[in-house]
Amino acid sequence: MKKFRNYDKLNNMTAALKLKKRAEIYYPETDGKPMGETDYHIQTITYIYQALSAFFSSATDVKVLADIMFYYEEGNPRKVFSPDVMVVRGVGNHPRRSYKLWEEKQFPQVIFEISSRRTWGEDLNKKWFLYQQFGVKEYYIFDPEYDYLPEPLIAYRAKRGELRQVAVKNKRNFSEELGLDVVDTGEGLRFFNPETKEFLRTLTEAEDELSRLREELQRLKNPKN
Repeated sequence: MKKFRNYDKLNNMTAALKLKKRAEIYYPETDGKPMGETDYHIQTITYIYQALSAFFSSATDVKVLADIMFYYEEGNPRKVFSPDVMVVRGVGNHPRRSYKLWEEKQFPQVIFEISSRRTWGEDLNKKWFLYQQFGVKEYYIFDPEYDYLPEPLIAYRAKRGELRQVAVKNKRNFSEELGLDVVDTGEGLRFFNPETKEFLRTLTEAEDELSRLREELQRLKNPKN
């Protein structure tokens, strides 16, 4: 009987040590790199993040994340990547300091990478393969400088377990996951809503529209002024 008690005690100690070791693992919240290499990249990433966050603002189970550390193997902080923007369904829309796959239990359905002189080769090869392995449904690569990629906007869609490139016709591609057209305007990347027949606004455009509406409301309240 004593032998079994000692065995149980040893098991409890082993489990406690494993929990302590797991708790001591540090998962950095930044890789120390800038969000974008140039103003073109920062503006594009910011637009994608803000426009999609506003578009999905009423959904409690959709989260749009930008430049966040994504850890996909528990206990191994080296297994990490940081997509420029990703859209995840099936998770809460609360803020996060990092994204841990074993806690969230959902991989992004849509990922955007904004290519640069430094990253375009990795975006087309390493990241494409990684995202395919994890079951990403749509993957978009955009070159805001119109300089590095064969085409400024490259789109992939999952089919039979493989991310296959799809044609970008008239500089746009309909995203089944987002319900929006992803559009290369020739000056940047924008989202077009087929239901409203309007582009999703930038933050500046939204603020300008709000100011216009306020002025219109004030004019209606004081028609003599």
